[in-house]
Amino acid sequence: MILSALILRLSVILLLCWLGVAWAGYEEGEEAYLQENFSAALSEWRPLAEEGNTEAQNMLGYMYRYGQGVPQDFEQARLWYRRAADLGNARAQNNLGAMYRQGLGIPQDFQEAFRWFLRAAEQGNGGAQNHVGLMYYKGEGVRQDLVQAYMWAYLAAQQGIDPSIQALDLLSQEMTAAQITEATGLARKWKPKGEEVAL
Repeated sequence: MILSALILRLSVILLLCWLGVAWAGYEEGEEAYLQENFSAALSEWRPLAEEGNTEAQNMLGYMYRYGQGVPQDFEQARLWYRRAADLGNARAQNNLGAMYRQGLGIPQDFQEAFRWFLRAAEQGNGGAQNHVGLMYYKGEGVRQDLVQAYMWAYLAAQQGIDPSIQALDLLSQEMTAAQITEATGLARKWKPKGEEVAL
């Protein structure tokens, strides 16, 4: 009994030490990235991404999507985004949704885009909330629903997402007062869902 408690404590200590080192490597990569030293950022993030760090995976996807320090490669971008998105990373889910919506290196698929945007939006990602609102408004990949469009735009606007702030004005001209009241009520009751399961 005492031996298993000791093993458990040692395991937790080792895990916390590893997480500290992994996060330090991520921060070093971030610092290099912000200085536009993309090769240094890549060398910090790639090993972390291969070990399952979802933030590093997302950033590798971003670098491949925009050709930063690597040749632009939409397939690699999608693969790295997908790895992080499957593990619950909201930023990667939003980025993957954008690739499907725009058809970058893959056939354009509004339903798949909406699915990924919604997963990220439900976690509180403002950019994804903006996309979900837009797709509800346009009826892309989902049945058009102005109440849902307003609700998601309202949530994104609360985070300062400019297109959503503007969308609220546009939507309010197309909706009844009752619809707006319903949408704002839904937004006020809304709570983010946790999904992320790994770094």
